[in-house]
Amino acid sequence: MPGYILAIDQGTTSSRAIVFDRKLTPRAVAQKEFRQHFPRSGWVEHEPEDIWTTVVAVCRAALRKARLRPTAISAIGITNQRETTLVWDRRTGKPIHRAIVWQDRRTADMCQRLKAEGHEALFARKTGLLLDPYFSGTKLAWLLDAVPGARARAERGELCFGTVDSFLIWRLTGGRVHATDATNASRTLLYDIHQGAWDEDLCRLLRVPMALLPEVKDCAADYGITDKKLLGAAIPLLGVAGDQQAAAMGQACFAPGMMKSTYGTGCFALLNTGDRPVASQNRLLTTVAYQLDGKRAYALEGAIFIAGAAVQWLRDGLKIVKRASDTGTLARSADPHQQVYLVPAFVGLGAPWWNAEARGALFGLTRGTTNKEISLAALESVCYQTRDLLEAMRRDWGSTGATTLRVDGGMTASDWTMQRLADILDAPVDRPRVLETTALGAAYLAGLKAGLLPKPEIFAQSWKRDRRFSPKMKPGVREEKYRGWQEAVRKLLA
Repeated sequence: MPGYILAIDQGTTSSRAIVFDRKLTPRAVAQKEFRQHFPRSGWVEHEPEDIWTTVVAVCRAALRKARLRPTAISAIGITNQRETTLVWDRRTGKPIHRAIVWQDRRTADMCQRLKAEGHEALFARKTGLLLDPYFSGTKLAWLLDAVPGARARAERGELCFGTVDSFLIWRLTGGRVHATDATNASRTLLYDIHQGAWDEDLCRLLRVPMALLPEVKDCAADYGITDKKLLGAAIPLLGVAGDQQAAAMGQACFAPGMMKSTYGTGCFALLNTGDRPVASQNRLLTTVAYQLDGKRAYALEGAIFIAGAAVQWLRDGLKIVKRASDTGTLARSADPHQQVYLVPAFVGLGAPWWNAEARGALFGLTRGTTNKEISLAALESVCYQTRDLLEAMRRDWGSTGATTLRVDGGMTASDWTMQRLADILDAPVDRPRVLETTALGAAYLAGLKAGLLPKPEIFAQSWKRDRRFSPKMKPGVREEKYRGWQEAVRKLLA
């Protein structure tokens, strides 16, 4: 067999493709950014054709860089930005509206109405989620109401709903397959994670015709074959998972109690709870970690909406740094006597606060505050939010011992940021040798289904650490800084 795997990693700000060999060593990478659309305050959209054209372009570019013919690819795995919502014509494949991105807050009023009517407990019990604009269900309901004729067309079975993975599967197979995997389905507010099926009651509450919904499959499954003209060969699609669950698998977090945190546009921490879904008492999410051979594993998840995006804001919004990598250097030289806090609620606050109406703020500014202190505040905000999640997870999971956190994503390349993370958490932070763990997880799923790669327990033995960051900060300093963060959040919410 050829033995190469192509991983598609479709993210919030860019699309990437990585070619892996059968030892899961990256052989070539291609990446292409695409435009973000902000039609109103708190609204975030993507042009579906931008998603599609960048995905095809990076797949072709990665094959060229790897100097491989398309026939050398045994399987394709897909991982994607979750919750981002698309609706398209079943016959033509043409979207009826721009994609509504996971960060979008336009359905806050709808969520509040559903809460006021007493429905949140039902949604939480069946889906493990909270009623928040973050998730796909209310976005889909908005599209059906806002686009003229959409609801009637949906009821006639003329339209398809999907998260980004479904849209890509549809396009890659030439419209032959309308499917998703259990991890992406579990982020929609429409899927019962205990029964493993779309739920009629939830669909009725959100007025979503079930004819819109894709078939739900295992993460490692047959998702069809690509149209030959796209990449030059008909290639099987054999693995699909939402980006955070793919990262957890790429980090080999297959055992209960293992935890990973991904630092990209946002920050997402997952704690594997095994075959037992744990209902959070601390406003975390209960979600599907993965589904293999028809068996589901679950996780507790904490979602931070703004992590790396705060650094992008310093670069592109405030223009106080030229490169994202400059923030670590500036933070290192910041005045330690200034206590500046950034609460980056640019699109509301995620776990454990879940406040869709909150907006960002800087606290503690003085005449002496410079780009150094603001850079420090931006990076530390990620560390403080991670600690909020970790402490909530410990309370839900019942563990009080030290937790080793496996990290990945763009921000983890900064040694300074990872050391500060360990300091604020008072816990070890392990960075893997392969930082592209999201794409690695997608590649593993495709390789597993293709018969190229071993079962999870064997694969887990191949995980290798690049570096461990151990806490060095004095306990008194750590707690004083964290109390300042908690006070800043209280002020913001007040």
